[in-house]
Amino acid sequence: MSYIRILTILSSLFLGLNLFSQNSFETLGETGFALNHKISDAYKINFSARSRYYLYQDDSFSFQNRQLDIVHFSTLNLDYNHSLSLGIQYRFRESFDGGANELRLTQQFNYTKTNQALRFGHRVRFEQRIFDQLTILRSRYRLALDFPLNGEKLDIGESYLVTSMEVLLSNSRKIAPELDHRTTGQIGWLISEKSKIQFGLEYRFEALNIKAEEKLFILTSFILKV
Repeated sequence: MSYIRILTILSSLFLGLNLFSQNSFETLGETGFALNHKISDAYKINFSARSRYYLYQDDSFSFQNRQLDIVHFSTLNLDYNHSLSLGIQYRFRESFDGGANELRLTQQFNYTKTNQALRFGHRVRFEQRIFDQLTILRSRYRLALDFPLNGEKLDIGESYLVTSMEVLLSNSRKIAPELDHRTTGQIGWLISEKSKIQFGLEYRFEALNIKAEEKLFILTSFILKV
């Protein structure tokens, strides 16, 4: 299957989901900046900041800041294909739209496998989302695929495609279990050996087992190695 064909399928998927949206549909933007630093061959760290904002809600277009996330991850490479990560995140939301601030702790296992130009990734995450009034335990599994759009090797100035599908299960003593699903597609450009930029879409079905809500995210991010 050609790369153009894959892009056409992804575009059709997102447009089709949007057409079937109901009143619960919202569109949000998320802009992120990430710093990656390699301490050694076995250990690396990541710091990132992400801003999320409403673009469409309550059947009308508007711009409203929703939250700001500050995130840190430390990753230990077990071998070429396997790694373990620990993360901590703080979400500032109360001062933006009145929502609850959140402290999040994350434990992650990641497995990648490369087949010529294609790279497959399996990621399992366990999260503890700590709010003032409750704590939510969330389990996540993501299957990802990325590959260069020009040949089998990504060179400076060339683009690549990243796609993923993820399922999430949230549990808490105070609320009913919640099942979510996310589909993401992004195109990135390798600007230099140490920097790249990505643009894409993510479609979320939240609370599928209760009352499904649909959200479309417009994603932009800049990633820098230091």
